[in-house]
Amino acid sequence: MHTSVGKNKRIAKNTLMLYMRMLLIMAVTLYTSRIILNTLGVEDFGIYNVVGGVISMLGFLNSSLGGASSRFITFSLGKNDKKELRKVFSTVVFIHLILAVVIILLGETLGLWFVYHKLVIPPERLTAALWVYHCSILTAVVSIISVPYNSLVVAHERMSAFAYISVIEVALKLGIVYFLVYISQDKLITYAVLYLIVQIFIRFLYGCYCSSHFSESKILFGWSPQLVKEISIYAGWTVNGNLAVVGYTQGINILLNLFFGPVANAARGIAVQVQAAVMTFMQNMQMAVRPQIIKSYATFDLSYMHTLVVASSKYGFFLMLVLTFPIMLCVDPILKIWLGVVPGYTVGFVRIMLMIGLLESLKVALISAIHATGDIRKFQIYEGTFLLTVVPIAYVLLKVYHISPNDVMLVYFFVELVTQCIRVWIVCPRIQMPFTSYLKKIICPILPPLLCILPVLSWLSLPKELSLGCLALYLSLAVLYVLICIYLLGLTSSERRIMYNFVKTNINCILNFLRV
Repeated sequence: MHTSVGKNKRIAKNTLMLYMRMLLIMAVTLYTSRIILNTLGVEDFGIYNVVGGVISMLGFLNSSLGGASSRFITFSLGKNDKKELRKVFSTVVFIHLILAVVIILLGETLGLWFVYHKLVIPPERLTAALWVYHCSILTAVVSIISVPYNSLVVAHERMSAFAYISVIEVALKLGIVYFLVYISQDKLITYAVLYLIVQIFIRFLYGCYCSSHFSESKILFGWSPQLVKEISIYAGWTVNGNLAVVGYTQGINILLNLFFGPVANAARGIAVQVQAAVMTFMQNMQMAVRPQIIKSYATFDLSYMHTLVVASSKYGFFLMLVLTFPIMLCVDPILKIWLGVVPGYTVGFVRIMLMIGLLESLKVALISAIHATGDIRKFQIYEGTFLLTVVPIAYVLLKVYHISPNDVMLVYFFVELVTQCIRVWIVCPRIQMPFTSYLKKIICPILPPLLCILPVLSWLSLPKELSLGCLALYLSLAVLYVLICIYLLGLTSSERRIMYNFVKTNINCILNFLRV
């Protein structure tokens, strides 16, 4: 009991640290993006993004291998086998070094040919573009060889270190932006070189932290062929899943472009940005829970694993509900204030993408659970295949029934709903969790608040333009309404008691502070 309480406190603390990190990074990124655009100019800013994007296209390989590394490191740590953990870490480093070499070879051959012969770059800026390109390759290599060390920090649940190093990173990036304003040299080249130096320094910090805190970070010279095979197969199936995501997202974009033109693509791009920003909050909570899910499976503590899956699914959904309902309700004035000129279809797209985000909040814990087992082949095949069906289904409906752009996004929503049922069907038996338990502990608690909230979206119609004061009032009332619905209809009596005591304690602390 005490062990579980300690683990839960650690999860709560880590979630808080990740939220603070995320808010800081979001604030600095939004600020620096504007300054960089003004400092570099539109042309150089475009060159930096398109040239750097050539390398970022290979990012799904690093993402897939990073997920595999994190799983195997966390699993070995959960088994408390120091010898195996050190062997796993050394093997993971070896694999990432191979990937880094592959990226260099591809980048300096095919990628370089693409930059020279396919990208449209003004001749007078070609030298600067090549500097950016080579720096981007080296930055990607540094990022790749950093993955094992980042995974080790997350596996040990040292989110405070993760957050502090991120603070240093964003501070240095902010320093680069201000430095660019005052120099007379080529700003594009300077920015690319300084960005690379920052990444090398951050890699050095992670290496130093791991060396001083984790004995397993001392690399063994040699590697296990069997372990390389296991990690590669695991990463291979993850690549399959990531490629499916790329397939259906780009497929939807192409369909929207073919049938409705670039305006629909612009609307979807804005909707995806809104969804991604909201999903980040929920994903930070899942990032804090994921190591405990994997460690629980490694020690065969399936009961605690089920508790984590239930809690993170239910509370993750409620968190998304608190964030999405106010935005869906006030989407017209929010977009008007944010964008000024709102592209057609954007309002409908944002609402549907946020509904999809609500659904996706239920999948994250299941994905962590199936990855903990290491048996992801069936899951990746079924999930990827079902998600890809959105493209042919939408195409047929567009050709035969001439459906609207919003209907295309609704097809995506219903395919995601079916896919979520498939995930539950595959994962629950694999982790020995009864379907009835999933329905009773997750689906039943989230339905009553949801059914009370959704009708409001159709009944209540807000003006398209509101002052900031009125918008803030509507958003606050919407958040309060969601919280009341969740408190009364979504929580058990014991959860309500805990919530009441938590709020009461914090209010008393604030009042005592104000009296002083």
